[in-house]
Amino acid sequence: MVLPTTMSSPALSALPTYSSTSKSRLQSLYSDIHRQKYSNPSSFHTHVEWWHGTLKDVTSRGWQGSNGSDGTSNKLILGARRALVDKLRYEGVGKPLGLGTTIAEMRRNNDIIPLSLFLTSQQSVYDPGWLPYRIASFVVGKPLWWAMQQLDIVRSEDSYTEAEMWKKIEGDYVMLGLVVQAADTLETMRDGVGLSPADNLYTFEDFRREFGAKILPGVVLSEIDIKVLIKFLERERRMVVQNGDVIKFVTASDDREITAVDRGILQLKTAVRNLREQVDSIQNKIDQTTSNISNALRQQRKSIALAELRFKKHLDDLLSKRLGSLHNIESTLISVETAAGDVEIMKTYESSTATLKAILSHPSLQRNKIEETMDALAASTADAREIDNAIRMGEDMAAIDAGIDDTELEAELNALVEEAEKESAAAAEQAVVEKLQGIEVHVPEGAPVQVEAAPRRTAEAA
Repeated sequence: MVLPTTMSSPALSALPTYSSTSKSRLQSLYSDIHRQKYSNPSSFHTHVEWWHGTLKDVTSRGWQGSNGSDGTSNKLILGARRALVDKLRYEGVGKPLGLGTTIAEMRRNNDIIPLSLFLTSQQSVYDPGWLPYRIASFVVGKPLWWAMQQLDIVRSEDSYTEAEMWKKIEGDYVMLGLVVQAADTLETMRDGVGLSPADNLYTFEDFRREFGAKILPGVVLSEIDIKVLIKFLERERRMVVQNGDVIKFVTASDDREITAVDRGILQLKTAVRNLREQVDSIQNKIDQTTSNISNALRQQRKSIALAELRFKKHLDDLLSKRLGSLHNIESTLISVETAAGDVEIMKTYESSTATLKAILSHPSLQRNKIEETMDALAASTADAREIDNAIRMGEDMAAIDAGIDDTELEAELNALVEEAEKESAAAAEQAVVEKLQGIEVHVPEGAPVQVEAAPRRTAEAA
């Protein structure tokens, strides 16, 4: 199924927020609600939440148009401009009259963040450090602001018209929910990847080529989208570090520096990729030249076939050289990665050795302490054995004093066993008798009947 690339009433109708909403409800959501924030806060926040979901869907599908710096549409960044109102026109409902107020509220809620602030801020969007300032602003600043409003020195939020609100909020905003979704997807994709140093190193273009079309379904991220995502991964998720054009996925908490070794590995990785692309291009040219030779021979154009054959010969030589260079660089890359891995292994050995030494230096593991502990254990075991023997002897003596004879006890036990066996045999015989009495005897016609036979047999069986 081909996804629409622009907004229209049919396209909007396919969005989850529209498909589950009645037309009368849409008319309410498209109305101007900027005065309801204080008079009807529940309805106001429901309105903002609905539009937040709608704008996320519109942005992630690339329906805003070619607003990216590279001519593509942004998928993580909302372009909050008046033209957006016209693009959201819905047949039978009209334009959203309160969209400016809605976007302003989303900005206050940190659902969207100004693009320039997001890219330049060193503070995480999740950093709670701003909370004391917000509390102080509310406790101290709110009454002061109210007093200034009463004196007409400043204007309250709900006094702005929609046109005035658009002048205040117009600009590009990062859709935080979409960035979080993209980061989660990338983290899942990277799970189990990165076994070699080269797997963790990318240039900006390599990163975009590798992940740009895989983050959100059915769309390709723009250049500025990729910058926003990398910034979020570095600052909020601490998954990557970036230095200039080099991007590195972090595999350990102490691996947050891009070294000269990393840059060397990335250069080799880039050279391998470029050579592979050259090899593929040369091979395609060889295939095309071979096809041209065949066509020329079929048309009896030998001079053209000979020229194409010479060209193919040059291409074969070039391909052989490029394959040799590719093999050498790949071998070098493997050697460098192996050496880098050996360094990590030696660091692990050193850390393990230090840990083992620290454990063995514990006072409890010193030779004198061990001998002392084992001697004490042996002495305690001997004491316990003596106490156990003394208890057993005391029990035997108590039994003798009580006049208990083991022979008499054994005879009494045998008598009880014999009595139980007799009772069991008698019960079995009684069960057989009851079964025989329940058997019906069928006598053929004309045969003599012996009435007393069955009871006699029963008595004999008993």
